[in-house]
Amino acid sequence: MANGTADVRKLFIFTTTQNYFGLMSELWDQPLLCNCLEINNFLDDGNQMLLRVQRSDAGISFSNTIEFGDTKDKVLVFFKLRPEVITDENLHDNILVSSMLESPISSLYQAVRQIFAPMLLKDQEWSRNFDPKLQNLLSELEAGLGIVLRRSDTNLTKLKFKEDDTRGILTPSDEFQFWIEQAHRGNKQISKERANYFKELFETIAREFYNLDSLSLLEVVDLVETTQDVVDDVWRQTEHDHYPESRMLHLLDIIGGSFGRFVQKKLGTLNLWEDAYYLVKESLKAGISICEQWVIVCNHLTGQVWQRYVPHPWKNEKYFPETLDKLGKRLEEVLAVRTIHEKLLYFLPASEEKIICLTRVFEPFTGLNPVQYNPYTEPLWKAAVSQYEKIIAPAEQKIAGKLKSCISEIQDSPQQLLQAFLKYKELVKRPTISKELMLERETLLARLVDSIKDFRSDFENRCRGIPGDASGPLSGKNLSEVVNNIVWVRQLELKVDDTIKIAEALLSDLSGFRCFHRNAEDLLDQLKLYEQEQFDDWSRDIQSGLSDSRSGLCIEASSRIMELDSNDGSLKVHYSDRLVILLREVRQLSALGFVIPAKIQQVANIAQKFCKQAIILKQVAHFYNSIDQQMIRSQRPMMLQSALAFEQIIKNSKTGSGGKSQITWDNPKELEGYIQKLQNAAERLATENRKLRKWHTTFCEKVVVLMNIDLLRQQQRWKDGLQELRTGLATVEAQCPLAWQSKWEGPEDPLQYLRGLVARALAIQNWVDKAEKQALLSETLDLSELFHPDTFLNALRQETARAVGRSVDSLKFVASWKGRLPEAKLQIKISGLLLEGCSFDGNQLSENQLDSPSVSSVLPCFMGWIPQDACGPYSLDECISLPVYTSAERDRVVTNIDVPCGGNQDQWIQCGAALFLKNQ
Repeated sequence: MANGTADVRKLFIFTTTQNYFGLMSELWDQPLLCNCLEINNFLDDGNQMLLRVQRSDAGISFSNTIEFGDTKDKVLVFFKLRPEVITDENLHDNILVSSMLESPISSLYQAVRQIFAPMLLKDQEWSRNFDPKLQNLLSELEAGLGIVLRRSDTNLTKLKFKEDDTRGILTPSDEFQFWIEQAHRGNKQISKERANYFKELFETIAREFYNLDSLSLLEVVDLVETTQDVVDDVWRQTEHDHYPESRMLHLLDIIGGSFGRFVQKKLGTLNLWEDAYYLVKESLKAGISICEQWVIVCNHLTGQVWQRYVPHPWKNEKYFPETLDKLGKRLEEVLAVRTIHEKLLYFLPASEEKIICLTRVFEPFTGLNPVQYNPYTEPLWKAAVSQYEKIIAPAEQKIAGKLKSCISEIQDSPQQLLQAFLKYKELVKRPTISKELMLERETLLARLVDSIKDFRSDFENRCRGIPGDASGPLSGKNLSEVVNNIVWVRQLELKVDDTIKIAEALLSDLSGFRCFHRNAEDLLDQLKLYEQEQFDDWSRDIQSGLSDSRSGLCIEASSRIMELDSNDGSLKVHYSDRLVILLREVRQLSALGFVIPAKIQQVANIAQKFCKQAIILKQVAHFYNSIDQQMIRSQRPMMLQSALAFEQIIKNSKTGSGGKSQITWDNPKELEGYIQKLQNAAERLATENRKLRKWHTTFCEKVVVLMNIDLLRQQQRWKDGLQELRTGLATVEAQCPLAWQSKWEGPEDPLQYLRGLVARALAIQNWVDKAEKQALLSETLDLSELFHPDTFLNALRQETARAVGRSVDSLKFVASWKGRLPEAKLQIKISGLLLEGCSFDGNQLSENQLDSPSVSSVLPCFMGWIPQDACGPYSLDECISLPVYTSAERDRVVTNIDVPCGGNQDQWIQCGAALFLKNQ
């Protein structure tokens, strides 16, 4: 055939080729191509199965083979299903057409991923008839091709890793998978560690992106914020080599693309024109928020924070996700259309006009999907909006007066006026309504001018004060002064900025707008200047403190971690609270967009490295310094061994096989081991203390119960309670010191104690009977019959002081074995005293003989209180003052009395002479 147009087969090939490569000239006008041997072979030879078409600088070329080098350019391939000659009849039944971009791996991967895997694995009909083994092989093929593609270089003669190559990274999940693969298949250990580090950072959001379609719009709003934190951490990390800028740029782009497609898919399930307004409104707002927030994130990170981050600065221009931004604006327009419609319905009467508005207003949008934004749909959208505005124009004219009347009623209240304009903002923007509300808008502008004056006055009155004071900035929780001041002024900036935005949206055509805008911008500049001054002052103070070892801002990695204070014995950690505050300030100021000076950032990085261990050590130190206050005094001896073991670990903070060097901050392995030992010892001590305190409380409760038991009528109950007490004491008997067990008054044997208790109770009743008969002081008394004999002697002292008309301090206590005391107004005769360490015959002390008992009875004597200046029965040089104890254990003194000894007092002190009351 001389003319290719007469051959339908060649016409098919030429037309397809022209459309694919975007050629302007028609191929069949070129005689050489029409008579091309390769084309003829493919069409006329049943054994020739393939025709390759390639475009290069030299033009279009055809071939019946595919060579490896062909993959550098776009390639179009025609191939046969069956080895037959192509005719007009089988032309469309026997020829398949495929294109190849970038590489055969990429083309095969995308074909499997986008076409064949979904069809054969997800479609019920095909998957039911597809062998499960083949399904697994297809899944493995897709995964394997993805791995190869993510690791391939542009030079396809070698499949090697190149981080700048992101051709295989089409979704955020691809990026996360890339680092998982690198962590397992890296060539070097350091590369694996770096990949594993990135993998762990991305794990925070990996699951959410993998299941993105199953999330709600509000959940993805939160995901945007989480994603910002993750990519910021990835960029700022300094543990390993930096994350490549080109790769981060690509990651930000595909994340924005995923968010955009998600929003379109979610909103595509709604009928934006007919579904309930509240549902459409909330969904559109969430979609707008996702788009706006990611645009803000990209602008903030690449335009401010990362450009100023000295360890890894962003070198390119700031990244702006234009498509996502325009999608967000499209959604805002959709929301505005629905909102205007709702406001019109609110003001229109329930009449025929309202029905017409309902049925016709959205007709221009018929057949147009508003969430599908692209340059091709934009003209159609604008035309539809224009038609919509023409339809609602008559309704706008009718409601303008009603809206004016509504706003006029509240214009004396600035807050209500502002709220009304915000509520009907979309309507007020309409030219017809805006003109009608000229006077009301002038009033609003005047109110906004007053607001700017109030903001300025409030700022000037508070800016130099102390946070929290009446004349200072408002204070927040857990904020240092500099951060608090900046947050406070930022809030003022937001108020001023919101005021400006309201005015720009509704009042920009008014004559006073320029003056208002100028004043508001001046105030905004003043607030920003104050904000920068606060940061600059903080930077200077911190950098000055870094050169002062007493400031608490200096930490040496090779310094000791903690030590005992030689003055008060307290445990101190060499990591000041000021460093903790500095870390919080650096983190908060960085989040606020400030660039931390390199010197301060370096100190903060070092402090952050040891912060976790320091906090644990501070907790241990606080426990050590306060454990004595948590112990019950009588239980301290019981915990002595545990406390000493804990203290020994603190004192012996050595490392190495010989234990010669101190553990320091820059020795992480030894430090972790040492902290673990400290925590274990502290936990043992705390557990033991809690256990003993619990037993102490239990014993106290049981003793209180015993004290309320009638011994005469409830003997069995007493015995049961006593047995419970004995059982409890037995559980801690190994730890319980004798001194603690001996805290009970009387014998250690409970039965003996009970006997003494009953004897004292009966004796007290006898004392009461004698006292009622005025015969108590005339009888011989036994002080051991009393529970508190010292209280009785003190009462005698007070009665004597009243009887003689003198103060109690002017009296002294004396005893006499010679007879009654003539100087004593009131006196008692005492028996039942025992003497240990020597003997006494009533005249003077004498040494014990070999056959003498260790304890001997003392003859009754008279005791009483006499004036200090009165002479006692014995001279001072022939007496020794001996203590009178309640028992032989000598744990409680009742009083001291002078006993004649014949001189040489030291002799009786050395022999341990002492008096005590007999046991009941």
